[in-house]
Amino acid sequence: MKFRNFHLGHIVYAWKVPFSVDSEWETLELLEHVSDRIAISMYSFCRHFVQHSVAPVEGLIPLKRSFSKYKIAEGIVAQSEQMHALIARANLVAQCDSTVLITGETGTGKELVARAIHDSSQRKDNKLVKMNCAAIPESLFESELFGHEKGAFTGAVAKRKGRFEEANLGTLFLDEIGDLPLIQQPKLLRVLQENEFERLGKNHSVAVDVRLVVATNVDLVSRVEKKAFRSDLYYRLNIFPIEVPPLRERKGDIPILVHYFTHKLSTKFGKNIDYISGPAMEAIMQYDWPGNVRQLRNFVERALILSTGGVLTILDEQLAEIGSFSHKPVAANNQTRYQKVNIDRDLVVQALKESNGIVAGNRGAAAKLGIKRTTLLSRMQRMGIDSKDYL
Repeated sequence: MKFRNFHLGHIVYAWKVPFSVDSEWETLELLEHVSDRIAISMYSFCRHFVQHSVAPVEGLIPLKRSFSKYKIAEGIVAQSEQMHALIARANLVAQCDSTVLITGETGTGKELVARAIHDSSQRKDNKLVKMNCAAIPESLFESELFGHEKGAFTGAVAKRKGRFEEANLGTLFLDEIGDLPLIQQPKLLRVLQENEFERLGKNHSVAVDVRLVVATNVDLVSRVEKKAFRSDLYYRLNIFPIEVPPLRERKGDIPILVHYFTHKLSTKFGKNIDYISGPAMEAIMQYDWPGNVRQLRNFVERALILSTGGVLTILDEQLAEIGSFSHKPVAANNQTRYQKVNIDRDLVVQALKESNGIVAGNRGAAAKLGIKRTTLLSRMQRMGIDSKDYL
């Protein structure tokens, strides 16, 4: 098939019986007309593709557009073992009505984990009510939690339900529970033990059936030791703890998060972003992200705003901003959590062959290369290497 001197392909037409010019001439003539129209269509498509897409260039990483295999809960995409194990624990406790304490640094996604617990529970058809304890003035805490009657205090012009009553038969998520005022802690403990409370301005108990999930980014044990948090309430909340790991401990999730946020935000902004440069991704991978997933999302959003072509633009000042932290190890038990190692594809493939596709463990590929398992997994993803190919 040809169009304007461009050779676009072939159409093969075969006969089961000996060829006869008289009997097949009309068929061949029809096939020529079909071939011409297919050639025109293919030429138009190829021309449109070249004009409206970024040509593959060495050093550019194509951005993913499908995340179904990485979605482990609503709003959570990950490929690390840590996050898969975390969601497995969340699904396990979701089937019970036990109180859950979610801990982790700021920006790790504790609220999304709470949502995952609610969505997997028998209460999923009822409300998930959220409240940030750090955002409520101390004088309004009791009213926010338990509600009030009309005239209970100055400004109470009408009866109002509190968060516990709104969450009846559902789940109540209290974020930043470490900021709960000490004077309110016995009242929260009573609700957990008795499943009832009293509204402000009325000496009458209201029964509720609420599943409580709380979260904090502070060390509650140290607050208990400093008498800033009641020990009996802490033990009541700490029935089933779930710790969300910081992003620096699961760097294998960074590339897929960059892809996910770029796709999600570019759709929102009406932009077509298809690639990110390899050096930019490398710099992003080296940074420890103290603000975790939230900081990474904000970084991608700023880069997306500045992008005018089909490549996610990371300005030099942005790279310098995170580059100044890239080589600073984050200490934990006096050990370096992350080590920058330059390894190429051949070395990774050789290590996988020698370890029969095993990544972790003393005999795994990561140990042979002298790097962390999460570091190797992230590099394998960027290189398009699957350990299953070497089992």
